[in-house]
Amino acid sequence: MRDSWLQTLQGIVTVRIRGGSPSALVNEAGAAGVRLWSIRYTSEQEMDCELTVGDFFRLRPILKRTSCRIHVIGRRGLPFWLRKLERRKFFAAGLFLFLAGLYLLSCMIWDVEVKGNVALTEEQVLSAAEAEGIRLYQWSFRMLDVDVLSRRLAQRLPEAAWVGVDKRGTKITIEVVENRTAKPPSLYTPRHLIAAEDAVVTRIIAETGRPVVKKDMRVKRGDILISGTIGALPNTRTVVAKGEVRGLVWHSYSIELPLKSRSKAYTGESATRWRLLIGGRSLQISGFGKPDYEQYEVVEQRQQMSWRGIALPFGRIKETVRRSETIVREMTPEEARAVGLQQARAELWTKLGPDIDIRAENLLHEKTENGKVYMKVLFEVEQSISTDMPLVQMQGE
Repeated sequence: MRDSWLQTLQGIVTVRIRGGSPSALVNEAGAAGVRLWSIRYTSEQEMDCELTVGDFFRLRPILKRTSCRIHVIGRRGLPFWLRKLERRKFFAAGLFLFLAGLYLLSCMIWDVEVKGNVALTEEQVLSAAEAEGIRLYQWSFRMLDVDVLSRRLAQRLPEAAWVGVDKRGTKITIEVVENRTAKPPSLYTPRHLIAAEDAVVTRIIAETGRPVVKKDMRVKRGDILISGTIGALPNTRTVVAKGEVRGLVWHSYSIELPLKSRSKAYTGESATRWRLLIGGRSLQISGFGKPDYEQYEVVEQRQQMSWRGIALPFGRIKETVRRSETIVREMTPEEARAVGLQQARAELWTKLGPDIDIRAENLLHEKTENGKVYMKVLFEVEQSISTDMPLVQMQGE
């Protein structure tokens, strides 16, 4: 049995009990509230066990009643450790100084990292951070809360849309998201609208310019759809061709999908462990031992103590052990086909936008092999097929 932290603080004694009736002693001890564990019988009248220091003295009256004798064969825990330190004062002083020095070092900032900056230089970000007290060798408990620091840094860096400050032990990470400067609108120079894809025209609306194609015409990539040149010679003039042209375009997809898939899911069962946070180090105080779950994930939540807005080098860490399980899903070829087609449709909408219209789906090829379904599908999609081409570029050609 693994010792708990409370037993370690009280002190643990390993004893050997001889003579009399050890089994009667165990029964009486249980009735009296004296806890014995790790009981090992070496013979009918001899056994070894463990108990705390307090229960050791409460056991003496029971020893007399059961005619047993006790012999201490081992000691461990905080009281015995402190007693050893008392005998070795110089060692204890050195250990104290070492721990004090380690604690002081853990309360300092040893690394400041800047991430996400592109236009902003690292020197600019570090200069703003230093003005807010974020610098190397700074005492961490003298720093403001990370949320306050994030807001102040964002005010000092107008080029940044968002600034995040994350403190992990002795390291500070400053993450910057810069403002995206909008591209200046393109100058409206004379242009044609041309076909971006091979397609069959289904709709054409010309706002400005001269329509060149009609509905149901087949066009190739690069063909002029709406011309930016209007009027008859010699009175022609160029304009910015505007309008909407839609057409049928064919997209081919090769789909490969396994019939058996694995995914991870949480069962809802969980356990909580607590750790004491001192500086950049932590000490577990509850939830000892390995979790009973075969599969699990640990979610950590830090709770830093503060006083009047000043972060203290103390706190606690809540660790939630969430039980998980692997779910194996087996599909029939028909189900796999439906899932594969749905994934292909989703990819089409992501690539071409939500305004497309899938008119038809033609399954060109399908086979099931080595636990997978292989398909080749041709989608007939109505979509916008126009793109612009400046007239200057065409004249240059």
